[in-house]
Amino acid sequence: MLNRNTCPDFTPLSPDELTGEEMARPETTYFKDVWRNLKKRKTAIASLVVLGLLVVMVLVGPMMNEYNYYSNDYSAANQPPSPAHWFGTDTLGRDLWTRVWVGGRVSLLIAILATIIPYAIGMMIGGISGYFGGKVDMFIMRLIDVLMGIPSLIYDILLIMVLGSGSIATLVIAFTITGWLGSARTTRGLVLQLKEREFVMASATLGASPMRIILRHLLPNTLGIIVVGMTMTIPSVIFAEAFLSFIGLGITPPNPSWGQLIKEASEVFKQYPYRFIIPCIFVGLTMLCFNLLGDGLRDALDPRLRT
Repeated sequence: MLNRNTCPDFTPLSPDELTGEEMARPETTYFKDVWRNLKKRKTAIASLVVLGLLVVMVLVGPMMNEYNYYSNDYSAANQPPSPAHWFGTDTLGRDLWTRVWVGGRVSLLIAILATIIPYAIGMMIGGISGYFGGKVDMFIMRLIDVLMGIPSLIYDILLIMVLGSGSIATLVIAFTITGWLGSARTTRGLVLQLKEREFVMASATLGASPMRIILRHLLPNTLGIIVVGMTMTIPSVIFAEAFLSFIGLGITPPNPSWGQLIKEASEVFKQYPYRFIIPCIFVGLTMLCFNLLGDGLRDALDPRLRT
């Protein structure tokens, strides 16, 4: 590189004088590049901000008044939103502001755990299937085809009936047992493309074990697409939890969730519509934000759409 030490007569050009190939792109990393492209998607950034606010509220919202989510106060039953009860009260006089945010904490916790755990399992199984191929790949893929032949909701209902409903752990286990199938197929397809690349062949030549190649080289290179899939899966898990709670197989009282609040409110919707509308708004808003964020991440991670 030319500088004053190697060439005394060297005079660097000013930024205004640099054109064409003389202008170098600033140093960046993969994640900085993704963030730079994501910031151009205003809807994705707005969704990220809204989700951040929701997370803050489910953590601190129940502490913003003196009511808890389980104590009954029959003298304040079925009150509409007011300065005393910001979201009103339910049939037992419980404050809905506190119950909505505690229910959001439960619903989001189930959605996140029931997404991360199945994706981790699916990535591992898909990585093994795609890398080894042959009989291993045939066995795993045929097993997945058989399991995917039956709707996952049937598995979830049967598992919850066997394990017993009413707890976060039961729902997470039920969603995990059936939730790894799609991520395994996606990861397997990506690994089939990556395992013929030079860096994988170089690692194998240098004596790296198959598991080290899968864990250190193949799976990290699939994270971009997998993260997009996770953001798209979280809304479906929220909806599934709400549906199971609505039919009585989800979280049971007095512990709230958004689905369980909607179930209780549906019985008195005509008399007290605010009890139904408020949790529905938060369920719909959360699902919309995750979907928009997933769209933005997909565009930011797609090299064909980068500028």
